[in-house]
Amino acid sequence: MKPSIPKGTRDFAPEEVIKRNYIFDTIRRTFIKYGYQPLETPVMESLSTLTGKYGEEGDKLLFKVLNNGDYLAKADKAALEAGDSKKLVSSISKRGLRYDLTVPFARFVVMNQNLISFPFKRYQIQPVWRADRPQKGRYQEFYQCDVDVVGSDSLMYEAELVQIYDEVFAALGIKTVIKINNRKVLEGIAEAAGIADQFMDMTMAIDKLDKIGIEGVRKDLSGRGISDEAIATIESVLDIKELAPLKEIFKDSPTGLKGIEELEAFHNYFDTYTPSNKVEFDITLARGLSYYTGCIFEVAVDTSVEAQKDIKMGSIGGGGRYDDLTGSFGLKDVSGVGVSFGAARIYDVMTEMDIFPTKFDSGLEVLLIAFDDTTHQHAFKCLNELRKAGINSDLYPSPAKMKKQMTYANKRGVPYTLLIGSEEMESGLLTLKNMTEGTQEKLLLADIIKKLA
Repeated sequence: MKPSIPKGTRDFAPEEVIKRNYIFDTIRRTFIKYGYQPLETPVMESLSTLTGKYGEEGDKLLFKVLNNGDYLAKADKAALEAGDSKKLVSSISKRGLRYDLTVPFARFVVMNQNLISFPFKRYQIQPVWRADRPQKGRYQEFYQCDVDVVGSDSLMYEAELVQIYDEVFAALGIKTVIKINNRKVLEGIAEAAGIADQFMDMTMAIDKLDKIGIEGVRKDLSGRGISDEAIATIESVLDIKELAPLKEIFKDSPTGLKGIEELEAFHNYFDTYTPSNKVEFDITLARGLSYYTGCIFEVAVDTSVEAQKDIKMGSIGGGGRYDDLTGSFGLKDVSGVGVSFGAARIYDVMTEMDIFPTKFDSGLEVLLIAFDDTTHQHAFKCLNELRKAGINSDLYPSPAKMKKQMTYANKRGVPYTLLIGSEEMESGLLTLKNMTEGTQEKLLLADIIKKLA
C-alpha cells in the first residue's frame, strides 16, 4: 500500500513544527499580555451544538462522525431508501468535528456559567476541520488561534482586539490591512434597499465580493430574487468609504444608525493607540457566519508594501461581535466578541516571504561527539550536566566515524559540537566547535556551560 494522507491535510517536519510554534508562541504571549486565560475543548462536539450556527454554507462544510457500532441499525430507513442524505445524517451521526472554536467556547460558557467570572476572557489554540475544497491557503484541517471575551457589550474590547491583531502581525513582520465593519450597517443597507427580510441573502452575496467581483454579486443577488432596484441601491452604498455619508442614507433605519454609533464608539477607544498596520472601514466586509451581530473584522496581507506585493492569500484573520450566541444553549443576553488568527495561512505567508528567524531558542544547541566507547560514557556524563544547566543538548548514540557524526550535526543545523576523545577526557579540556564559523577552542565543562547558557 502506498502511504498517503487525506486531501486538505499536511504533515509538518520538525523544522516546520518549530516555525509554526514560533507563530503560536508569539500569538500566545500577546493574548496573555492582554489578560486572556487558556481554554481547550474537545475535538468532537454534538452535531446539535454545531448545526445552525454557521449559516447554510457553513453547515454543509461540517465533518460528521458516524455513530459507534452498527450505525445503520438505527438509520432512518425511508431516508436511506430515498437517498435523502440530509435526513439520513441525523439518524446515523450524532457528533461532528468542530468547525471553529467560537461555538464550542459559547457552549463551554453556558455549561460553566456558575464557575467563571464575567467578563470572561479566554484564548484557545487548537485545530478545526472544514470539508472545504482544498486549494492554496485553504485546508480541511488547520489551527485557529482564538481570543474572545464574553459577558460585556463594551466597545473597549473591539478596540483591544484590533490592538492584539496589530501587535501580533507587527511582531511577526507581516504588514497587514485590518478591515472593520458592523453587521448593523449591513442591516441598514438591506433596510435602505427595502429587503430587510432578505438580509442573510444579501450578506451571503456581498461576502463573495472579493472572489466573484461586483458583477458576480449582482448576478447572485438577482438569483436570490432581489429586484434590480434594490440591487442598484446596494451597489451604490457599497462604494461609500466613510461613515458620515451613511447617516443620511440610514435616516429611516435605527439599526443602521446604531451600527454607525458603535463604529464611532470603537474609534473613540482605538484612536488613542498608534497602530503599526492599516486599520480601515470597509462597508463591503460581511463575514458570512450568521452569529455575528455587531462589529466585524478581517485581516489581509497589505500588498501595497513592496516586499509583499506578490503575496496572493485570502484573509489571515477575522472575527466580530456576537450578542446572543450563548442564547442557543439556554443562556440569554450574554454578549461576546472575539477574533481568530489563521495560523496555516500566516505560516504560508511567512514562508513565502522568508521572514522566519534563522535561529530558534527551542532548537538543539550542542551535539556531543565521542571517539570510542570509553569517551562515549564520559560524554553521557557531560550531557547530563549540560541538560541540568538548561542547555538543549544531545549525544550521538554511538562512537561512529567522525564524518558520520559531523554530517548528522550539519543536518540538524546544530550551532555547536562538543568533541570528546581520550585526551579531552584526561585533561578535562573539551573541544567546543562553532559549526557556523568553523572555529574551535578547548574549555572546561563549567566554562562551556557558562558560554552556552
